[in-house]
Amino acid sequence: MFGRGERGIILFCVSLAPSFCQVYPDHLPNDHPAIQYSQDPFNDPVAKLERQIDFGAATLDYRSDGLGYLPALLERLGVAIDSQALVFSKTSFQAAAISPRNPRAIYFSDDVAVGWVRGGQGIEIAALDPLKGVVFYALGARNGQPAFERRDVCLQCHQGPSTLGVPGVFIGSVYPNAAGSPSRSGAIITDHRTAFEDRWGGWYVNAKHGEQRDRANSIAPNPSEPETLANAGRQNLASLPREVNLSGYLSPISDIVALMTFEHQTQMIDFITRVGWEARMSARVESDVDGLVRYMLFADEAPLKEPIQGVSSFTSTFPKRGPRDRQGRSLRDFDLQTRLFRYPLSYMIYSALFDALPNPVREKIYAKLYAALTGQEGGRAIVEILADTKPGLPLYWRVPN
Repeated sequence: MFGRGERGIILFCVSLAPSFCQVYPDHLPNDHPAIQYSQDPFNDPVAKLERQIDFGAATLDYRSDGLGYLPALLERLGVAIDSQALVFSKTSFQAAAISPRNPRAIYFSDDVAVGWVRGGQGIEIAALDPLKGVVFYALGARNGQPAFERRDVCLQCHQGPSTLGVPGVFIGSVYPNAAGSPSRSGAIITDHRTAFEDRWGGWYVNAKHGEQRDRANSIAPNPSEPETLANAGRQNLASLPREVNLSGYLSPISDIVALMTFEHQTQMIDFITRVGWEARMSARVESDVDGLVRYMLFADEAPLKEPIQGVSSFTSTFPKRGPRDRQGRSLRDFDLQTRLFRYPLSYMIYSALFDALPNPVREKIYAKLYAALTGQEGGRAIVEILADTKPGLPLYWRVPN
């Protein structure tokens, strides 16, 4: 995959069956003149960091303890270690290095996701460009220096039904066997709309969530029953199972709240990218605005039957990113009693990806959001939060004293 002497890797590549009862839009062409996905310029966090390194304005320190550039990269990109989620299913190009004993670690912020496999070839990154959407990179080394390489080969898995037909990222849930190999027939894409019991097959999840059952932390040991998980004693784990070798990981935790947040974010990015591409390609103001707005508002969120509790600092550090209104409220505030967020409107409304939407589409989204929020219980609080924290809102969003 890479030349001799280079360290690099591609992650996030997995072929999964679509979720049940979900309609997927057509694949959009990357080479459309209005998109030009593979052509410069790129303005995602990795492209910006690469330019800083090239001009000597930034460096990445390499660690010889197996972590390589990972700690320095996370720090430079502003990605918190407590966002770590661990997946042990063999659902990447690094399948040979991944197992229940040796899961791959994924870290994320609003505009970048970083993947690392202990004993693997290097680091992979999915970075968010305001116009192009998700752009994929591998970080390796040449002549003792960090070297980023764009990897459009990732689009073989990361542009299709799982990502709404545009370059994107997604969370999958599978039935893994004892080696971590998934049964393809039971694989689905998950987000905040997915029933709790169908989530996180092939993932480690540390949490307290009562009697609610999920697929996490478990394998299907009987080859004749590939979709029957041995999950006795594998729910509500405060720490990883004993068979996991934690040597060399940045954190011993795979936190449920971080993973649920990332689940929401992945499909939110894909929705925004899809609507933006369609508008630029055909000047269609409507596009799939209705679907995007429903997702932004968590309209189809699967309710929590019992409260959940994470076991890392993510539950407290993520809300601190704000922004906060005059009453101290934020769209990043968690609920975790009956739903994920206290104020159900996606925090990705603050993203550069959302702000880069063509004006007519963005105005249409604002109008639909306002109509929905002013017509539902609890909507006024969200209107007030946005009125205080979101620049560029239409004048009709101003809340009277």
